[in-house]
Amino acid sequence: MTTTDNDSTSDLVSGRTREVLRRLELDVTQRLDGLLHGDHRGLVPGHGSELGETRRYSPGDDVRRIDWNVTARLSEAHIRQTIAERELETWLVLDRSPRLDFGSARHEKRELVLAAAAATGFLTNRDGNRIGAMLAGRGAPTIVPAKGSRKHLLHILHTIATAPRGDGAGVTDLGAALAQLGSVAKRRGLVVVVSDFRVADGWQTPLRILTSKHDVLAVEVVDPLELALPNVGPLPVTDPATGEIVEIPTQKKKVREAYAAAAEARRLELANTFRTNRVDHLTLHTDTEWLDDLVRFIGARRHRLAALAGGR
Repeated sequence: MTTTDNDSTSDLVSGRTREVLRRLELDVTQRLDGLLHGDHRGLVPGHGSELGETRRYSPGDDVRRIDWNVTARLSEAHIRQTIAERELETWLVLDRSPRLDFGSARHEKRELVLAAAAATGFLTNRDGNRIGAMLAGRGAPTIVPAKGSRKHLLHILHTIATAPRGDGAGVTDLGAALAQLGSVAKRRGLVVVVSDFRVADGWQTPLRILTSKHDVLAVEVVDPLELALPNVGPLPVTDPATGEIVEIPTQKKKVREAYAAAAEARRLELANTFRTNRVDHLTLHTDTEWLDDLVRFIGARRHRLAALAGGR
């Protein structure tokens, strides 16, 4: 495990990186902050997690908050109130595999990793909220401890933006990173996992364990060439994680159909994993505008939460 910090105040960001981060902050604060009205509830449910006193059940209360022990003892339905936490602790788990250096459209996948981290950070890093990061590759993950300042957030984003290409070569051990995060993130909060999820198997169980304590959002980054192949004849492709070169005969219709079917099956399996583990799932595409994808996700999520609250 490698831990980094940002005690130095000089030369935090410079040149092109400074401009990239400034533009990301403007995009988030001007477009998304207005949508959320300065609140982080578009990303995480609003109830606190600390147990408070009980009170008599009233029509419209969340039935999931009924304290059945108290209800049985008093022969009348009571709910357990929660105390809202004043601070939100957010952890970013970021895939730094060389696969993320790829992009066949308007963005590279690594740009979407940075965008997702920036959106999460600028929306949640306020009012004493803390944010930390774990950069996962083939070896031990790099951990940036959770702190609450804007300078610290910029340090995290600078670390992501300036990561060398090919850093962490090999298949990302996301499962090990998620398992380690469980011991690092002590207090209940928000965990945002950003990856293409083309990683070593075994990450599903640690993810499920995290959801028992944290609200978890999975941000999947996808390139159109990972979903369907164009008909361009023999196409040599290199796996950046392993260096293996494979020539795909894209001129063959059956090959293109089999590729698309396998991609669809993988996406359905991934979506089912997130759904069964109650993990929110946001997909960012390299051929679309990531802000539009994020706005639609937040709007749909808030609408879903409101509908659930209204139906109780």
